[in-house]
Amino acid sequence: MSEPRRLEVLRAIVEDYVHSREPVGSKALVERHRLGVSSATIRNDMALLEEEGLITAPHTSSGRIPTDKGYRLFVDRIAEVKPLSAPEKRAIRALLESADDLDDVLDRTVRLLAQLTNQVAVVQYPHLGAASVRHIEFVLLAPGRVLVVLISTNGAVQQRVASVPAGTQEDELADLRHRFLGKVSGVRLPSVPQELAACTAELPPARQALGKSLAHSLEQLSGANREDRIVMAGTANLARSTLDFPLTIGPVLEALEEQVVMLRLLSEMEQDALGVSVRIGRENPYGGLAEASVIATGYGPDALAKVGILGPTRMDYPTTMAAVRAVARYLSRILDES
Repeated sequence: MSEPRRLEVLRAIVEDYVHSREPVGSKALVERHRLGVSSATIRNDMALLEEEGLITAPHTSSGRIPTDKGYRLFVDRIAEVKPLSAPEKRAIRALLESADDLDDVLDRTVRLLAQLTNQVAVVQYPHLGAASVRHIEFVLLAPGRVLVVLISTNGAVQQRVASVPAGTQEDELADLRHRFLGKVSGVRLPSVPQELAACTAELPPARQALGKSLAHSLEQLSGANREDRIVMAGTANLARSTLDFPLTIGPVLEALEEQVVMLRLLSEMEQDALGVSVRIGRENPYGGLAEASVIATGYGPDALAKVGILGPTRMDYPTTMAAVRAVARYLSRILDES
């Protein structure tokens, strides 16, 4: 059996099984694919693939289905990730570019990716520690109440209401915003408290109380850690894939609910030459995902946070990989421009 034909037979089995969810026989392969050999030759090829652990027979007299090892070889031999269609690209761009803030962007991202792939989509919040201050704003809401806004370079907009002296005027807020922004603009978020402390120490006595109150709120916002959060969409898609989980779908749902499991898995996944990472079945360290695959890629300036999908091992890998990579690129572009 030649290596190229072996890969062609495996590819055909994977594609047919993904499409039909039915075990694939030699006769069907000959009829549906231009393999250039007889059914008898294909049967011999399939026997060798089975000996190598790349395909298996779920029933005694059935056709064959891919194993985790077979899916892995198929994924590793994908020469290139096919691009999305022009309408799909336009839909991604239109939906994400109209978002209001980071929360809205990430929510739209997972809903869009779930629709494109018919899988569960997940996105990890960007690591704020790697972000810097882009802008701050103080808005007088009422006597003694000021809205403090911190915008970071990764697109996050955070805000909280601060209690300030009752006689605070808008010109005082404008003065302090100018002073603070001069100190912290472009500063990484973990270093903001030190810069604010230095700035408040230099304030005139009449501004000390107001300055300390506003600085405290900015410190709280700069230290808000959101990188241990993920956003999900499309969990209902799993309900339509129950046949792909012979035992039970319960462990998969539990893994999704246990965000720490998904966060740990996403953080460990390293991108391949095609710019994506694929974990198939038992390659996932968490036992509950033994019948699932996870496809993810990094996004943002540092590409530390991940966006991806989770679904059954029987999935359209080329199309799903393309969707994940395309959405991640648009997401990175929008965060860079925001």
